[in-house]
Amino acid sequence: MFKALIVDKAEDGTVSAAIQEINADRLPSDGDVTVAVEYSSLNYKDGLCLTGGGGLVRNYPHVPGIDFAGTVESSDDARYKPGDRVVLTGWRVGEVWWGGYAQKARVKADWLVPLPDGLTTKQAMAVGTAGLTAMLAVQALEAHGLKPGGRPVLVTGAAGGVGSVATAILAKLGYEVAGVTGRPETEEYLRFLGATALVPRADLADAPTRPLDKESWAGCVDAVGGAMLARVLTQIEYGGSVAAVGLAGGAALPATVIPFLLRGVNLLGIDSVMKPYEDRLTAWARVGTDLPMDKLETMVEMAVLSDMPNLGKAILKGGVKGRVVVDVNA
Repeated sequence: MFKALIVDKAEDGTVSAAIQEINADRLPSDGDVTVAVEYSSLNYKDGLCLTGGGGLVRNYPHVPGIDFAGTVESSDDARYKPGDRVVLTGWRVGEVWWGGYAQKARVKADWLVPLPDGLTTKQAMAVGTAGLTAMLAVQALEAHGLKPGGRPVLVTGAAGGVGSVATAILAKLGYEVAGVTGRPETEEYLRFLGATALVPRADLADAPTRPLDKESWAGCVDAVGGAMLARVLTQIEYGGSVAAVGLAGGAALPATVIPFLLRGVNLLGIDSVMKPYEDRLTAWARVGTDLPMDKLETMVEMAVLSDMPNLGKAILKGGVKGRVVVDVNA
């Protein structure tokens, strides 16, 4: 028997979450590696899964948790043996496949990567899917010519999970970072992470009033989308890029083609879900070198499984700062 946070849907459509003691035979039967989970984290998608939003959960009952880190308990795959330390992000685990909000998980071996050298399982989940996504965004911007020393790089949703890690990584790499936030109380936090300027969310919240605005940013990591992304596109310098990683502001993009035609702006979509194994290994290795670990600790709030229903609602309302790491054994 082990503990799991089970989300279920009643006949009237009501979604509820409760901690249950369950047997291992309830885990997905077609996985080939069983992991003793130590830590998971809270992401925006977890909030949707916990509340029944977004249509992410296809079958109930369900265990959310889109990432986890722990120790291999048993394996039918030669690449992993009992005792190996592993990390999982993506592959729709916690959405269509039972995820990390349980003390055990059974998954496909292809979805795992070895725990990177120098990282604990707790640190790996402090980085988690959000941090891996932030690193992939920075890598994409650099691959399209971004270099330190020019105009500032904008980070929208800067106090959130992706935004916090992106801010810290960019600052450590020598970029001037401007963080967008709607919460004045996060200013000290963002400046500690390395932001040199703060931009009120209200300044970018509306759709653009003109097809091109002043060139203000060398590039952007956008964790919001929607109208804010449309406004940001009009302010990117000639040949600059936006790495778009989130849809909290909606999937619609009320923009024109003018920034792309007249300024050569690049819109780069970043999705960490099904990255090939080698790409994930490379990104995780860079996390270990390019993310300041002292600042990583500052981003983290610890939680337990029983906290998740309320925190799931809070993250959907923008009420969570930094990274929430879930100790599934507490």
